[in-house]
Amino acid sequence: MNKLVLTTALAASLLAGAAHAEVKRYPLVGSNFPISRAVEVPGKQTLVFHSGMTPDPAKPDATKYSPEYWGDTKTQTLSVLNKTKASIESMGLKMGDAVKMTVFLVGPTPGAAMDFAGMMEAYTQFFGTKEQPNLPARSAFQVAGLAAPGMLVEIEIVFARP
Repeated sequence: MNKLVLTTALAASLLAGAAHAEVKRYPLVGSNFPISRAVEVPGKQTLVFHSGMTPDPAKPDATKYSPEYWGDTKTQTLSVLNKTKASIESMGLKMGDAVKMTVFLVGPTPGAAMDFAGMMEAYTQFFGTKEQPNLPARSAFQVAGLAAPGMLVEIEIVFARP
């Protein structure tokens, strides 16, 4: 009888530990680039798929949809990540809970390449810092356009609820 109780208690303890297993982040090999090579989420965690966010106008009084209205890629990325942060905090999540990010970028002028460096300047203010070292797995794509003329950035993120 005592062995059964001990075995049951041990099994319950192991299952409880598995339920609280942490997200595992695999760094890029031979690189300090601020993304994870992969992120492993234990089966008992809840994933939150946040819709893509686009920026607020940087200068709402500027000509609608102009470059001044939206701002450059860095400005738009800061806007998107700040809006995302506010949104997820209302759900009890933090930016460090991000496990997968997809970034959609438009070139600043027709036919131009996306401003990846501008996006990274803003991104590194939220990820890979001393205060928030967790890095999501991430992809970035150049796209032809977004929901409104002049928008250069849209970001969607998947979060793992701790």
